[in-house]
Amino acid sequence: MSLTEFSAVEIATAASSASRYLSILVDNERNEALAALHDALLRSKSAILEANAKDLEVASRAAENGDLSHSVLKRLDLSKPGKYDDMLKVGKVTLRTLLDDNLVLERVSCPIGVLLVIFEARPEVIANIAALAIKSGNSAILKGGKESTESFIAISNVISEALSNTKVPKSSIQLVKARDIVWSLLAQDTFIDLVIPRGSNELVRFVKDNTKIPVLGHADGVCSAYLHSDADPEIAVKVVVDSKTDYPAACNSLETLLVHEDALGSIFPVLAKALFSKGNYFKMQLTQIIKLNS
Repeated sequence: MSLTEFSAVEIATAASSASRYLSILVDNERNEALAALHDALLRSKSAILEANAKDLEVASRAAENGDLSHSVLKRLDLSKPGKYDDMLKVGKVTLRTLLDDNLVLERVSCPIGVLLVIFEARPEVIANIAALAIKSGNSAILKGGKESTESFIAISNVISEALSNTKVPKSSIQLVKARDIVWSLLAQDTFIDLVIPRGSNELVRFVKDNTKIPVLGHADGVCSAYLHSDADPEIAVKVVVDSKTDYPAACNSLETLLVHEDALGSIFPVLAKALFSKGNYFKMQLTQIIKLNS
């Protein structure tokens, strides 16, 4: 990985050249790079967490001033249990169909080429994307949120050092810091094959509206669960509480709970009590409240 400040054209050209080299590496050579990356991240945990603490200090002040949401602040913290560990197949036939005698249709995985990944505050994403890109034979250009700048730089340096002793070129994974360069990168449809925006709906819309490159982006998520009157109370409580409280800041945490009318007076009170104990509250229609109290 290289922490680059070159122009958009130079970055995209280097990534394109690296992707062609990376795509012909055998699986063992890519695995060696991933093993080196894993070991380097383990050795550098203290230094990376120290850099992350600097980001958290700045972000905490921004949150206190109302300039940063608390959900973004939570995503920044790499010291939370298990979060740092979250950092820690090309040519595979995924489908084969016999169409006729001696006529076989196969679906074979292959590299896409150059990925431009634009993401927001989660520092661990940089290592996740780097590993996935290397394993799948793609090069990647990464642009993260300014809130995690110190963390990104620290992780980038570790990855760059780890790759220096492998056959994976450093330019196969590049991190850009300047926000202005995003506009220019989105115009590099000659060299960049796919843009992946990870973040808010506003970010995804911005990317889709400002590039000719194919975009793999999400729409507004509506994460709902349905509580039926015949549901097992114990299982229902475990599923709903976990989906809402395990990591509320996550994009796929529960947003809407649809409750069958007949469950309002039976299962729902037990479930509500469990959620209340975790600091949650409900927005309900008046008719539902009347039904619940009847």
